[in-house]
Amino acid sequence: MDLQNFFMSPKPSLTYISFIILTSLVNYILSLDPKFQACAPYTCGDGPNISYPFWIPQEQEPFCGYPNFTIICKDKNPILTITNDDYIIKDIFYSNQSFLVAYTAIYKDTCPTPLHNVSLDHTPYNFSLYRSDFSIFYNCTSKPNYPIYELVCASNSTLHSFAVFHKEALELHNYLSDWCQSFVDVPVDVHNGVNFTSLLLMNYTDVLKMGFSLNWSAHDCNSCEKSNGRCGFENNEFVCFCGDRPHLETCDDGKHDNKQWKFVVGVGACLVMVFIIPGVIFFIHRRRMKKKYDPSTLLSRSISYDPSGTTDQERGSSYFGVHLFTYNELEEATNNFDSAKELGDGGFGTVYYGILRDGRQVAVKRLYEHNCKRVEQFMNEVDILTRLRHPNLVSLYGCTSRTCRELLLVYEYIPNGTVADHLHGDLAKPGALPFPTRMKIAVETASALAYLHSSDIIHRDVKTNNILLDNNFLVKVADFGLSRLFPTDVTHVSTAPQGTPGYVDPEYHECYQLTEKSDVFSFGVVLIELISSMPAVDITRHRHEINLSNMAMNKIQNHTLHELVDPSLGFESDCTVKNMITDVAELAFQCLQYDKEMRPSMVVVLEALKDIQHKDYVKDKEEINISADDVVLLKNDPVPLSPDSALNWNISTSSTSNGSC
Repeated sequence: MDLQNFFMSPKPSLTYISFIILTSLVNYILSLDPKFQACAPYTCGDGPNISYPFWIPQEQEPFCGYPNFTIICKDKNPILTITNDDYIIKDIFYSNQSFLVAYTAIYKDTCPTPLHNVSLDHTPYNFSLYRSDFSIFYNCTSKPNYPIYELVCASNSTLHSFAVFHKEALELHNYLSDWCQSFVDVPVDVHNGVNFTSLLLMNYTDVLKMGFSLNWSAHDCNSCEKSNGRCGFENNEFVCFCGDRPHLETCDDGKHDNKQWKFVVGVGACLVMVFIIPGVIFFIHRRRMKKKYDPSTLLSRSISYDPSGTTDQERGSSYFGVHLFTYNELEEATNNFDSAKELGDGGFGTVYYGILRDGRQVAVKRLYEHNCKRVEQFMNEVDILTRLRHPNLVSLYGCTSRTCRELLLVYEYIPNGTVADHLHGDLAKPGALPFPTRMKIAVETASALAYLHSSDIIHRDVKTNNILLDNNFLVKVADFGLSRLFPTDVTHVSTAPQGTPGYVDPEYHECYQLTEKSDVFSFGVVLIELISSMPAVDITRHRHEINLSNMAMNKIQNHTLHELVDPSLGFESDCTVKNMITDVAELAFQCLQYDKEMRPSMVVVLEALKDIQHKDYVKDKEEINISADDVVLLKNDPVPLSPDSALNWNISTSSTSNGSC
């Protein structure tokens, strides 16, 4: 066929080109390494992707994973067997080699009763750091005077069955496990950010459904996957299966395999150009012609009219000074909002770790859909928040466009966890956070809150989980003023915008109005956490001490401050530390007053903390010698400072502090 006939006969030419393209594509697919194809990820129903080091015997080959990492698909659920017990795999986090499991019996039996402890002997797994013992006691002659989860289905008129967190606490309440026929320790993941109030309202099956995390150890698959390979285990060694042949580590750094994938992409692009694009253009043309004069279309255009005459995209990368990120950019940065990249979850949304195209590490907050109703208000308030500048506030880089399908906030990423992590979480170690560092944290947090209040912004959710730390333990307060973006009636199970259980201003329950003094109360709880290393809420404590604020007020009024202080801080051995902690406790006592008018302002609190931080207690000891019984904090009838005297707090601390140990 000559060139003229080629163009004069489009149909035969199109058929010929299509045949060549399809033949090339089929030949390439047939040339793929069968082991590469066999190890494609698989899912059981709506469960997570199953891939190396796990493998499913019914669907995959043994070389796709480790021999003792087999998973069975049963009733559309991925099931893992550990020492003859079956567990449903709820999620798998390949990036940190961990996965979340729960007993299958919880979902099948009306009265699930685990009868023996979980044993990981002779398995490649180990428990995660989040594990808490949830102990189930069977057939007991009595019930303890302690918060319990009753197993009504396993009890009768004479014998009781129940579950508790931390069974050792029962002995402190004079309850002996010998009064029960048996008990079983069941691991449950309870993270620092959990709402313990909601936890207490659960029944024991709901607690068990939370599951527990296990870690595994296996050859890292990251390099292989980055080179477009699939990991496997063959002949007792790690293998990276590629599109053309297996390799030991990677697919030649991806060079060979990338060329083949580029070929596939090119072939696919040709098919799109030949078959799909003309049809799409024709379809769009018909739709436009049909709706060109549709009245509803004209109305919608009128409603979306922008007075500036430009769209968000036409404005460039900002909107009234707020930097705009595209949804695709943030989706790419967070690996499609991978659950393994979750940093935390709160009342406003879930936070994901991400890396932008320019290399910046960020924390992306994905706001809950039902919070995103007033879009224009959202953009205006974000503009306010982006203008806030303080060394102890997390920087808000920007957000997505108001026309985006989701509202996302982009913050700087702070790498060293939260204050809660270091006090009583994953990063907590005795002596690792000395008191001078804790004082520095208190001062910097107070400085950030005082700055917010001077900007007419109430934080509304002050807590140690919202106080981040960088590698130099510099404070970065997060979620500041975020509640300005939403109606005041917004609530959420884990963390309401109006506050977190254990930190909430008690007056809020009467007037339902949060003020700057509400932040002061919450900060008082933070001060108590800093000197005690205890969480704000702990259901394993006595019912009158579940809330740390109640415990602190009782200890201070009963002259037993030493029972509250973290022993590792040197309260009993270091005179200076003892006096500083005493002054901090007295300041916290003022912040925790029920009547908000009796609480000092954040400016006064900040100045008091600076005075305590820089005070020369050794010199004061020489000049004034006041016994511990004379300290205002430990008076038989402690009288809160009035608002007037609170304004001179720095004077009162210098005159009433312990002059001796």
